[in-house]
Amino acid sequence: MPQSGGLWASHNQSSRWARHFLRWLVIAIGVVIAAHTSSGISYTGPGCLGPHGLITLALVVLLLSFFNLVVKPLLILFTLPFVLLTLGLGLWFINAILFYLVPAFVPGFEVAGFGSALWGALWVSLASIFANRLLANQPPPQRTRVIGGISGPPPSARRDDDVIDV
Repeated sequence: MPQSGGLWASHNQSSRWARHFLRWLVIAIGVVIAAHTSSGISYTGPGCLGPHGLITLALVVLLLSFFNLVVKPLLILFTLPFVLLTLGLGLWFINAILFYLVPAFVPGFEVAGFGSALWGALWVSLASIFANRLLANQPPPQRTRVIGGISGPPPSARRDDDVIDV
């Protein structure tokens, strides 16, 4: 029977670290796509670490994850009126600011300007959305077995609306 909730919905199928690694891998793919579709973003060059900048790419992904975990909630808190006024579009600008800050900490990663950072943030956000959908961790719906098939939720969860309480 297929399970709902994504590819890795069951705790028995994968460990927590494997899901984190897969999320980082998908975010890395987002950074690679952004670098290959924009002339203003690169992760190789004379200061890159490792062959073909793979270590640089790994550092970029880890730093973006750290920024999203620690810095982004603070920025959202301080810019909440702007985020609400723009109906959430301000989050894209916050992601671009974080993307624009990464080259200051990772040698070999370059972002030419804020427009390139917006483009990179768009691709990384799309990759993150894809990773979250793919690796969703929702339990399957509870069902009870009855003679002749599967019924809906258990009787304790059903509501009887035809009874009037006085």
